[in-house]
Amino acid sequence: MKKLLISSAILFPMLSFAQPLHINLLGGFSNYQGDLQDKQFTMSQSNAAFGIGAEYDLSGHFSSRGGLLLGKVSSDDKKNTQADLVARNLSFKSNITEGNLLLVYNFLDIKRYRLTPYAFAGVAIYHFDPYTYDTLGHTFYLKNLSTEGQGLAAYPDRKAYKLTQFAAAFGGGFKFAVSSCTSISLEFSQRKTFTDYLDDVSTSYVDQNKLLAAKGQQAVNLAFRGDEVHSPQPYPPDGEQRGTPTEADWYYFVGITADIRISCLKEKLSGLFGGGSGGNSRFYKRCPTVY
Repeated sequence: MKKLLISSAILFPMLSFAQPLHINLLGGFSNYQGDLQDKQFTMSQSNAAFGIGAEYDLSGHFSSRGGLLLGKVSSDDKKNTQADLVARNLSFKSNITEGNLLLVYNFLDIKRYRLTPYAFAGVAIYHFDPYTYDTLGHTFYLKNLSTEGQGLAAYPDRKAYKLTQFAAAFGGGFKFAVSSCTSISLEFSQRKTFTDYLDDVSTSYVDQNKLLAAKGQQAVNLAFRGDEVHSPQPYPPDGEQRGTPTEADWYYFVGITADIRISCLKEKLSGLFGGGSGGNSRFYKRCPTVY
């Protein structure tokens, strides 16, 4: 009990400055656009995504938001519709860990109208690491295999890509105020990356003998996998197209966000530790609606 009172004594002064501060919780799915996904936007091959963040009101229309997002992107040529992609037979998965800082614009003041569209833009830093499975189900991380000659002395123009990079972040949604304490949003959030290797596919095939000498047989096996689906095409020659280098990869999140005002948590804690039943009643009087 003593520790709880001490913690409360420390927490309450911090919360007294939290009137414009919110906590955001996101649940939804993540997906990507790239060389292994032949649709621009789709729920096919999507994965679960989760996020947590904090938002600070700058005015009735503007706020700043920072957050952490956890998701996964993946795709498999077997699930594409184009015959040449199916015959290529590549696949990948990658976890995405992202931190972001955004400026949010609410078109309407939610304290007055309760429902508003909003838009946001900012910057994100994210980590990825594409991997795949061989025919026996063993996991192989693709960057280390240099499947397109990245980082090999025989291909000095193909630099190894970095696994932690920056992205431009933007999107929007619709927000509804359930009460003066809580709102929910339907949100679409997109990331423009500055790499074409989110899926480890970008340019062209390299000479299989050079790749074999530098990285071993497994790199050759996973650079071209048409033989696994009995494709009549032999291993492609050096320079034959493997991906589309003129278009960088994207990834995106779609989900529901719950927004909780910190000042309401302060009132709740005040009621629990400072005001007895009267404190609790003050919390419920102040928080549900002020519209």
